[in-house]
Amino acid sequence: MKNQRNGNFVRNSLFYVIVVLGIMGLIYWVAGPTQTSNTKTISTSTFMTELRDKKIDKVTIQPGDGVYDIKGEYKKAQSDKDANNDAFTSLLGGNSKKANSFETKLVGSDNIVADVQKTADKSKTDVTTKPQPSNFWGTLAVTMLPLLLMVGLFYLMMGGLNQGGQGGRGNMMGMGKSKAKAADPSENKKRFADVAGAEEEKQELVEVVEFLKDPKKFLKLGARIPSGVLLEGPPGTGKTLLAKAVAGEAGVPFYSISGSDFVEMFVGVGASRVRDLFENAKKSAPSIIFIDEIDAVGRQRGNGMGGGHDEREQTLNQMLVEMDGFEGNEGVIVMAATNRSDVLDPALLRPGRFDRKILVGRPDVKGREAILNVHAKNKPLDSSVDLKEIAKQTPGFVGADLENLLNEAALLAARRNSNTITAKDLDEAEDRVIAGPAKKDRVISAKERNTVAYHEAGHAIVGLVLNEARVVHKVTIVPRGRAGGYAIMLPREDQMLMSKTDAMDQVAGLMGGRAAEVLIFNQQSSGASNDFEQATGIARAMVTQYGMSDKLGMVQLEKDNGPQYGQPLYSDTTSRLIDEEVRRITTQGYDTACDIILRYKDRHEAIAQALLEYETLDEKQILSLFNTGKMPETDDEAKKDDETPMSYEEAKQAANEKLAEDEEKTSSSDSDDDNDQA
Repeated sequence: MKNQRNGNFVRNSLFYVIVVLGIMGLIYWVAGPTQTSNTKTISTSTFMTELRDKKIDKVTIQPGDGVYDIKGEYKKAQSDKDANNDAFTSLLGGNSKKANSFETKLVGSDNIVADVQKTADKSKTDVTTKPQPSNFWGTLAVTMLPLLLMVGLFYLMMGGLNQGGQGGRGNMMGMGKSKAKAADPSENKKRFADVAGAEEEKQELVEVVEFLKDPKKFLKLGARIPSGVLLEGPPGTGKTLLAKAVAGEAGVPFYSISGSDFVEMFVGVGASRVRDLFENAKKSAPSIIFIDEIDAVGRQRGNGMGGGHDEREQTLNQMLVEMDGFEGNEGVIVMAATNRSDVLDPALLRPGRFDRKILVGRPDVKGREAILNVHAKNKPLDSSVDLKEIAKQTPGFVGADLENLLNEAALLAARRNSNTITAKDLDEAEDRVIAGPAKKDRVISAKERNTVAYHEAGHAIVGLVLNEARVVHKVTIVPRGRAGGYAIMLPREDQMLMSKTDAMDQVAGLMGGRAAEVLIFNQQSSGASNDFEQATGIARAMVTQYGMSDKLGMVQLEKDNGPQYGQPLYSDTTSRLIDEEVRRITTQGYDTACDIILRYKDRHEAIAQALLEYETLDEKQILSLFNTGKMPETDDEAKKDDETPMSYEEAKQAANEKLAEDEEKTSSSDSDDDNDQA
């Protein structure tokens, strides 16, 4: 079939070529060299001779730039001996050429022109003089070309500054156009079923979906649907996913844009883009506008340059007008996401604009289990995997963290050439997400290894004795990231509140590493720097936010994000008292840790020695060492886990060995079949 098509193409092409050549030949034969109406070019002397011999009927003289153009007609056609008859002309019958007109050029001299006129008068030849043609286009080109070059250069510069404009147009006229595009409702496959761990948040958004589907249900009761919904929460909690789910459930156009897309270096561009965005949304109403990271453009006014009249504030003013201005905003619901609602302008948060604020916080243990179930749908999990237990081991994880956890576990399973994801893969993935990949090839001296072991054992022993609300989940001296080792302590259940006792216990547990170093080796190392950072943060929050200091009283001196605009809201005396109280709390925690390690010195020693031998201890092993001083009986035979994820070279070698083994089995089976046939 393919060869037949190629043959037809060749035959059709040849036919069209022959037809075109035939038409060209016909035109050449009709209007070509066989026609006697031709013009020949002659020399000046020939012109003067033919003019004297009265062979010329008419002459036209037109002055030029130093040269006269002379054209004329013969009384009778003259033969053109200089014509070249080519093969194609001879083939069509054109053997000679006749010329009934001529043209020539004369040097621009008054004497020569007078001689021509005198000779023409004698031969009674008509002479016509034409004026010199004006060079209008040349003058126009010289005048306009520099201007056109400047306009083109400015056009290119503005196109680059506009970064492509809307839809890649990159011109000045497109700078004020919004960069948001309406997503096709049929292409949005996100539904509320795809959002897990945010049941209360979804219930708040159901009303928005119902209003978009059936607004009469609310309007007949005089109800007003919220014109704006602000989704607030930490990064990765699913704010954007919730907005997509609302648009998917309602089946309406969805305009998505980032807050930073409004602001440009030219004043007025941001406000123009806001107007264009709302105009487009109104044309396709009912619709949803989603502004991600609205704090980029919605920050509190009055802090900019020029008395607050900067580009960002003009953009915010236009957004305030569009959301609840004089004209109204019927049929358009604005949704926005931010993790810094404390910096937004109060006018943006008032009723009538963002009058419904939904906190999309970190999921609890039930929500984490639901999120894990959603992301585990397309992953083959081993029977040993308990997602409920994984949810308990990941407090503080958001949806993005849990998705990353399962993805890391799948990568580890693939590295081991496994067909399923096991509990050990998830455990290793959890460690990788928290502290980074293990660095087992790192060369560590015996002295440093002993220091790390007793340091981590100090954390474990203090955590076991003090913290009733927390469980020591794992202790390891395997280096990960920047840490030489770490201890994971998980809460027994999700906590919304932290008491003063819990805070003091956490500080003492963090100080357990330094206390062990001083008591055992009588030295201090840099391994406790991260412990001090966490302990100082807890102690400072106790003093400045939670009112847990008797000297400073029950006042809030700082917020979660620190002093506003870098300026503390308290005096130097108060600042000195804060430092003293923070130092007192950390010192008290250190003293408590020292007392516990001295009191349980033998158990601390047992845990440290087990870490030196096994490198990693889980909850069951730690409890057995604390209660009996020995490892569990089932763990004595297998000191180390052989199913740890392989490195790249190990995985490559294992894959080659498996391939060689399969080939050997195949060849042996073939030889057995040949023997049977024989």
